[in-house]
Amino acid sequence: MIVAAAQFAPVAGDVEANVRTVAGLIREAAAEGARVVVLPELALTGYEPTLIGATPALHLAEDDPRLDPVREACRAAGVAAVVNGPVRTAGGRPGITSLVFGPDGELLARYDKAHLHGIENEVFAPGTADGRFTLDGVRFALATCYDNRFPDIAERAVADGCTVYLASSALDPDNDSFEKVYPVRARDFGLYVVLANVVGTCEAGPCVGLSGGWGPDGERIADAGPERAGFALAEVG
Repeated sequence: MIVAAAQFAPVAGDVEANVRTVAGLIREAAAEGARVVVLPELALTGYEPTLIGATPALHLAEDDPRLDPVREACRAAGVAAVVNGPVRTAGGRPGITSLVFGPDGELLARYDKAHLHGIENEVFAPGTADGRFTLDGVRFALATCYDNRFPDIAERAVADGCTVYLASSALDPDNDSFEKVYPVRARDFGLYVVLANVVGTCEAGPCVGLSGGWGPDGERIADAGPERAGFALAEVG
């Protein structure tokens, strides 16, 4: 199976523009053989916690019609997509949420980031459940940015039969996760790890891209490079 790790520079607060970009990346990656496409953290709004907290109109619903182009892209291309944005929770605050749309455009899974960091604690609600979905017999785990600092997420994923670990992030060039987190999770737990990271400047600062994947030995198997929008294809399994 091929997983595409997609990256782009979201437009701050413009859900419609970002949805168009996401839908286009899904179609393009599918045309190159991807079966699953994973997008960066808060791809639907940009990583802009302050703006999101001040603008309730940016808070999405699972069945939000603004996401229809993403659903249609999944249906048309026959792929699944992991799309992250601020999605409402029962408590009122949004989560930093990965919605997984299947090849039929229907919701396969939802995962709310469990470990919030810094200003995120003032805006978002933490999740309390692990994220999982299965496609074509392959079981996937979900994690978002700071979550990846906590190895118990990967440990539980392996115990639950997952072989691929998908991460959505917003990381700046000085972040050590590319050396000390993602390859370590892969190597320590025998997982394929696929990361989608933001490019461009957001509230997290300048983000560096480098989306891609690591094999179970911790070695890089795909790299989209810095700065350029697009995707890298990682063959998993």
